[in-house]
Amino acid sequence: MKISVTDKGSGITKEFARAIGATIDGRFIHIPESKGAGYLTGFSWGKDLRMMIRNYYLKEEVYIERTNEMAEGQDDIIFMLSGILPSPLQPDEKLVPEQANILICRHAVSSVIAMPSNTLFGSVTIAVSRQYLHQLFEQVDHPVVRGVLEARDNFILESVISSPIINTASELIEQVVPGILESQYYKLKCEELLFHIFTILMNREAVPTGAMHVDDIKAIYAVKTRLQLLMDEPPNIAALAMDAHMSEPKLRKLFRQTFGKGVFEYYQFWRIQKAAQLLREGRLTVSEVGYQLGFTNLSHFSRVFEQLMGIKPKKYSSEH
Repeated sequence: MKISVTDKGSGITKEFARAIGATIDGRFIHIPESKGAGYLTGFSWGKDLRMMIRNYYLKEEVYIERTNEMAEGQDDIIFMLSGILPSPLQPDEKLVPEQANILICRHAVSSVIAMPSNTLFGSVTIAVSRQYLHQLFEQVDHPVVRGVLEARDNFILESVISSPIINTASELIEQVVPGILESQYYKLKCEELLFHIFTILMNREAVPTGAMHVDDIKAIYAVKTRLQLLMDEPPNIAALAMDAHMSEPKLRKLFRQTFGKGVFEYYQFWRIQKAAQLLREGRLTVSEVGYQLGFTNLSHFSRVFEQLMGIKPKKYSSEH
């Protein structure tokens, strides 16, 4: 299903709801049973701060083509926190959780949002005016933070989720709050999420956030996808740069700027995350997981796993 909507600054939630035939009950939008299950909800505190919570799945793949018509002078930064909410849903279908990460970018003129079928969405999206962000974080002297606060062109940053973010996100949907205090409570939690995000940014390598052309953003994400799909093959920087139509130094620079890690560092991080997932599932032994992910030396696999996870893979497998 393809949906075309225009966002004039208040978000696209109601347009999305109408398109799929969802029911609206106060601030909640409930996904109809014919389309999936779950809900969307959100808050708006004027033009400076808005938050949308998505906790649902869809039976049919949905693409939203969004055109943004922001008010004159409005300059928002978007923080998308994906895969952070515990799901209350227990459908019969086997669902795939969306990839957990933090995505930070400017409010683009237009964008396409893809919602795959049978994927469990548990995300929080926060839109903040640059002026409001300055009020909260202007005292922070860090190149990455300054880049977010001052960026006037397209940029994109991606980071992993932290435990404090998971804990705060859980409180968004599990805490029962009196109606008269609801708006203030959620505003505080929204700001708390922002503080956790900026704490993560302050721990990144001090790489300034430079402007990126939209074609370069697409190319860098194509490189990321390739690294995730070919975890048993060490990255070939020259080949990746050629496919991305950019020089090797440019690829290295933009990749590190976007993900906070070098290409090989990201490759190692991602396949250890995959190894941890396979060990949690319990269908493979430690050696089988190591070989599946391209480690020919199991002692090396154990060392790398312990460096990144803080625990040896055999112990991790037994504890999870």
